[in-house]
Amino acid sequence: MNLARWLPSQCHICRAWPAQPVCDTCRACFAQPVARCRACALPLAGGAVLCGACLREPPPMDESLAAVDYGWPWSALLAQFKFRQQTGLAAALADLMRQAPGAAQALDAADAVLPVPASRQRLAARGYNPALLLARQLAPRRAVLADALLRLHDAPPQRTLNRRERLARVQGAFAAAPHHAAALSGRRLVLVDDVMTTGATVRAAASALRAAGAAHISVLVLARTV
Repeated sequence: MNLARWLPSQCHICRAWPAQPVCDTCRACFAQPVARCRACALPLAGGAVLCGACLREPPPMDESLAAVDYGWPWSALLAQFKFRQQTGLAAALADLMRQAPGAAQALDAADAVLPVPASRQRLAARGYNPALLLARQLAPRRAVLADALLRLHDAPPQRTLNRRERLARVQGAFAAAPHHAAALSGRRLVLVDDVMTTGATVRAAASALRAAGAAHISVLVLARTV
């Protein structure tokens, strides 16, 4: 049992006390469901299912699910989680991800959950992989394959790159671990990350899983940039 869920805390957004790390009022205000492209999770208006880019070039994943748009207050909360050692936020952030439309169904149907692996430099600097912490919170009773997806080379920071440049940087960056071949081939997988920006990283990771024979790939992230 995760006792942190039951202990008194303070909301990291509105500072209400006592409350969960993200209180119900802030969830209601800042985490309203948004219609999104089924393939890349970009906000989508007009009742369409897929955005134009995904219609022209279908991505390797079957669906992408995001809980919130990347922006305040979630950008500040993610900064605490990723860069200020606030690993205790993993449970609250995973709860938000599980409430994204379609997320609970994807997790229930999954044979395994995989985090996007962190680069060696970031893992050494932080001491943990945020995606792995989220994956373990999302799937406490399912297989979390922390080492089934390998990062073959580390891409330099991509914050200043456009989508085409990011796609080029991460091409061939991932591969499925040979000793996990049986756990991936023909399976339904959920690929977990904290933020999807252009989608280049999760596309490269999903391509590696598809090459390993995955039958269905759902990408689940907390936040999607718009």
